[in-house]
Amino acid sequence: MSVFVLFIIYISILIFSVILHEVAHGVAANLLGDQTAKMLGRLTLNPLPHVDLLGSIVIPLGMVLLSLFGGGSFIFGWAKPVPYNPNNFKRNKKWGEALVGIAGPATNFLLAITFGLSLRFILPLIDTMPQLLGVAIVFTIIVQLNLLLGIFNLVPIPPLDGSKLFYVLFKIPHQTKVFLERNGFMLLLLFIFFGFGLIAPLIDSAFSLLTGASLRAVL
Repeated sequence: MSVFVLFIIYISILIFSVILHEVAHGVAANLLGDQTAKMLGRLTLNPLPHVDLLGSIVIPLGMVLLSLFGGGSFIFGWAKPVPYNPNNFKRNKKWGEALVGIAGPATNFLLAITFGLSLRFILPLIDTMPQLLGVAIVFTIIVQLNLLLGIFNLVPIPPLDGSKLFYVLFKIPHQTKVFLERNGFMLLLLFIFFGFGLIAPLIDSAFSLLTGASLRAVL
């Protein structure tokens, strides 16, 4: 499989995974009584309403080009956030925003578990059925990217989903929330550049737990 084809697969899986992540937020909000996402046509798997020019196209393609020229192999991106209004929640108002927030990572983890366990059964068959190698590579990328999206989004820094759960669990004072929301983007950049190494081992360990194999050994 050529490097170009491999990264096209990466981009396709990334876009599909972030769209499912965002739709999950909208579905959770809808179940809680807020139909904002539904009325805006965002409860759909059609990529067009979800694609963000910068996060879904420019940055991932830039990372692909950088990787093709030997500048690294990390690919990341995002879709347009699905809007919701917590004032419309008719149930679980205390935990509503946390439930909506956790729905996105939970969907990524469900994808990672489903394809990871499937990969566990496929890998031992590759020696006798080499035609399964392509399937194994695609499944590996699905598991890797969805573990990345799930774990990264649980970091308690706004606007990541983990911040919503963090606020509820630890009863964060309003002034602290205002500070975090106001400076979230800068804090997030600092984490990406200096703290991302903290979650990379978690991704590798989760991959090994699900598939019974090392991520580096498969890709």
